[in-house]
Amino acid sequence: MNNLKIFDELESEVRSYCRSFPTVFTEAKGYRLRDDNDKEYIDFFSGAGALNYGHNPPQIKKKLIEYLAQDGIVHSLDMATEAKKEFLKQFNQVILNPRKMKYKIMFTGPTGTNAVESSLKLARKVTGRDSIMCFTNAFHGMTMGSLSITGNASKRQGAGIPLGNAVFMPYDGYLGENVDTIDYIRKYLDDSSSGVSLPAAIILETLQGEGGLNVARLEWLKHIEALCREKDILLIVDDIQAGCGRTGTFFSFEPAGISPDIICLSKSISGYGLPMAITLIKPELDIWSAGEHNGTFRGHNLAFIAATEALNYWKEDTLSEQVGNKEKDIRNFLADMVKEHPEIKGEVRGKGFMQGIACGVDGLAEKVCSAAFTRGLIMETSGAKDEVIKIMPPLTIDETGLQEGLNILKKSVEDIKVQSFINSKRKNASKQKRLRASG
Repeated sequence: MNNLKIFDELESEVRSYCRSFPTVFTEAKGYRLRDDNDKEYIDFFSGAGALNYGHNPPQIKKKLIEYLAQDGIVHSLDMATEAKKEFLKQFNQVILNPRKMKYKIMFTGPTGTNAVESSLKLARKVTGRDSIMCFTNAFHGMTMGSLSITGNASKRQGAGIPLGNAVFMPYDGYLGENVDTIDYIRKYLDDSSSGVSLPAAIILETLQGEGGLNVARLEWLKHIEALCREKDILLIVDDIQAGCGRTGTFFSFEPAGISPDIICLSKSISGYGLPMAITLIKPELDIWSAGEHNGTFRGHNLAFIAATEALNYWKEDTLSEQVGNKEKDIRNFLADMVKEHPEIKGEVRGKGFMQGIACGVDGLAEKVCSAAFTRGLIMETSGAKDEVIKIMPPLTIDETGLQEGLNILKKSVEDIKVQSFINSKRKNASKQKRLRASG
């Protein structure tokens, strides 16, 4: 019996991840999932970064069950509740104060793209300017404003209309290792005949997750901030996937020592995979009128409960140190694999628990991820052509699980006869060419 039949019949064709992982999942704990055939999988996907602490972390689950059992407020729009009060207090005490950061906390609709939309609207409101400067290979979400500053052509095409009020600039390293794109950006901003007007904001990811695991150098980030200060441009950091510890520190930009004007968080901010997003705003920029940006589910109290408990991971440096130590193990493993398999033309990319291999053979990354799924490992691709094998384990994964997953990845690469795969693609391309010529 085809257990996916009901999805094929009733769910929209827009579904995607269930095509990559064609099974029906039934339960999950930590870094392991199980499907309806009782097959177990290691999770190197983490809900696209929404499950940094794994599936069903027991201490958070306990708090949620207790709250529900006490008939705690679940939905409240943006009314004041005890759950929200505790989150605000703990986020300020555990995250902001130790880092000497002063921000107002805005609860947006519960998705990352809503946090981004709110940041764009506020930047335009504050500055009176309408354009946003963004970067090649950027991904910021699937709603109209976020799509306008997203680089991927296929995602932009889904908008169905022209996307404007954005100007794209080359990300760090986009023009090659020897080209500092700051000089390129500055030239455009300094020249009144460049055709590029002064933007309201510059928005960036410090590590482009969907764009191919491109990491910005700390110096580049510092220079972007300096440029923003010089030109009176707001700096927005989209830390939706790279934040909440994914790169080791709670905020991915901490090692650069920069101070963004606006910060977008979502995905793992709730700590349990519950929908939640926040926008952090420097107090002097918080000029919203009441209800000017709102949403029915911006007061998700279950997410507040889970998020408050998740902040306990950050009261000490233990988790951050563990991520730092395992980061080296991941990078060394991937580097060795690239060296052992030169036929994949691989390049190790990324940082922290957001690393992978960019394959120089078209279509190979998708083939490897498919083979890995068959062997019991869940991971996805990224990059403009899905050329990057991307691994994002939960931050809490133990050494046994990490090594088991990495070994499955290695065996999956070995499963693919790369030269045969290349020859097959060439043969198919040649066949298609002949068919077009004869038609």
